[in-house]
Amino acid sequence: MAAAAAPSRRAPALPLVATALALALALAPRPAGAALSCSTVYNTLMPCLGYVQSGGAVPRACCSGIQSLLSEARTTPDRRAICTCLKNVAAGAAGGPYISRAAGLPGRCGVSLPYKLSPNINCNSIN
Repeated sequence: MAAAAAPSRRAPALPLVATALALALALAPRPAGAALSCSTVYNTLMPCLGYVQSGGAVPRACCSGIQSLLSEARTTPDRRAICTCLKNVAAGAAGGPYISRAAGLPGRCGVSLPYKLSPNINCNSIN
């Protein structure tokens, strides 16, 4: 009688596939006229998360991400899309210290946004 095969101890490949897919989508070129996606915005600003949650020093990668988003926001739809993504995050963080830390990031990184990060901003007013 043959021995039963030992159960595999390998981690499931699904998280790796999902990560690779998210990275591919984030790095894929946008079709002409397509606004930036929230996935791109969130992935670009991921290095800021530790600072927003805990304070301390702002990582250089966070500031680079903010600068990158600002340089990619060449059109009104891009700027409005970024605003909407940030507004959604701000709405989820309203009332805690996170929103004030997040709102202060552009200044700490030496860049200026044409609006203040807030859950109440009217993103349609951005040109």
